[in-house]
Amino acid sequence: MKLSFMAALLFGGICFGQNNTDASLYMKADKISYLTDIGSESGDLYQTIGHHGPAVENEWMALRIYFSDKVAIDVYNKANRGLELKKAHWYPTAEQQKEGWGADYYKVGATVGLGGVRLWDGEKVVPLNPVTNRLAHVGKTENTSYMEMISRGMPYKGKTVDIKVRVTVFSGKREAKVEAFSLNGEKVQFVTGVNYFKGFETKKGNNYIAVWGTHPEDVAAEVVGIGAAIKYNPKDYVKNTDDGTQYLLISKPTKYLETEIVSASAREKEINTIDKLEAYLK
Repeated sequence: MKLSFMAALLFGGICFGQNNTDASLYMKADKISYLTDIGSESGDLYQTIGHHGPAVENEWMALRIYFSDKVAIDVYNKANRGLELKKAHWYPTAEQQKEGWGADYYKVGATVGLGGVRLWDGEKVVPLNPVTNRLAHVGKTENTSYMEMISRGMPYKGKTVDIKVRVTVFSGKREAKVEAFSLNGEKVQFVTGVNYFKGFETKKGNNYIAVWGTHPEDVAAEVVGIGAAIKYNPKDYVKNTDDGTQYLLISKPTKYLETEIVSASAREKEINTIDKLEAYLK
């Protein structure tokens, strides 16, 4: 009995400690050999890297950062909990989607996507481009996975700055953390936010913005309602704005900024409406 009891405790501990996250970075021509780092002086490996940039996932969603002048964050939504990146490579077949796999329902366009980072020069949004070099890195810890995009040598207010965007997903936690760093010590004004389309529902609170609606379909097998939200500390920002395609948050001058992002879909059992998403955020 003691052996059985101890075995049960050990098994339970192993299950409890399981890391339900993953990271993915590979060349499109080789889906077998996974990388931890890649770089480009042009700053654009969009067509070369699998899923157009580094990606991470937890049980509820996958996220990628476009390796291009966009450096936007895009979402892969799931119908059921589980890890799908290494098998689906972001684009499962129509048959797989009908069988319960997730899909790329989210459309970023020219926006920051969900929680993507750009800069503000006092008058307008400044993309993290051009650069002297752009680097991507992915990694995994005991209970997280993360991806980083470093944009080096980009012009900003008459100087050049190096900006790192880091996205971390946690095992057992729906929200992902997005961090922005000014690596060479210069204070900058970061811009982040969440995009939306015509007909979307919007909910705003003191520390969150949530949207829900259908994105223009281009690669998914069906059109599905998608929710997206960003949680933030209002003390970090000097201005909120809406350019007609995205709700933007403009930070105070700083070397570091942190937000949380979350997404859900109408195919889920738990959070499948904007009211449920807002209740979760509260």
